[in-house]
Amino acid sequence: MFDAFIIGGGAAGMSCALVLGSAKLKPFAEHKRIGIVMHQRTSHLQNALFNNVLGLTPGTLGADILQHGKAQLQNLYPHVEQIDTEKVKSVAKSSEGFIIATNKNTYTSKTVVIAVGYTNLITIKGLEDYIEPHPKANLEKSRIWLKNDNHLIDDGLYVAGTLAGWRSQFAIASGSGAQVATDILTLWNHGKHTKIHDKV
Repeated sequence: MFDAFIIGGGAAGMSCALVLGSAKLKPFAEHKRIGIVMHQRTSHLQNALFNNVLGLTPGTLGADILQHGKAQLQNLYPHVEQIDTEKVKSVAKSSEGFIIATNKNTYTSKTVVIAVGYTNLITIKGLEDYIEPHPKANLEKSRIWLKNDNHLIDDGLYVAGTLAGWRSQFAIASGSGAQVATDILTLWNHGKHTKIHDKV
């Protein structure tokens, strides 16, 4: 049983995992089990070039961010379980949280974060009732979102990044993932508003 299970290894998903992972030493998070399905093949970062993102050297490639992000997560927070070479097929509510089926395995989690892209090619069963046209994308693009209230779709079910209804900007998607992580940390911390900072 995972305490948090993130689906998607792009900007939003990895940002969410990094913030959750960084709370490991906090009493409310030290025993929490966190997993992330790292499929990145369809991430928009694969073809991205960044010149206008604070903190990134102009000319940074999105494909490099995907690889460096995986290494950063592994090196800093190895307790966050990275699940590679699996694709999520369905998410179903259960009495204890959610059952997540991939093409290879089945997982259970108390909390799930959907952080895949916002194309209408989404194939995860169990999310159909939440899919609507994206409110901040051009209609001809056929983009979608999972209807939510401040990232929350249903009890224990979150969405982050462009699929949450945000525009396709790297900083926005990353921030969305971090926001969801702090919401989950707040939940784990018995409702006390929580954020994690490293200080010099």
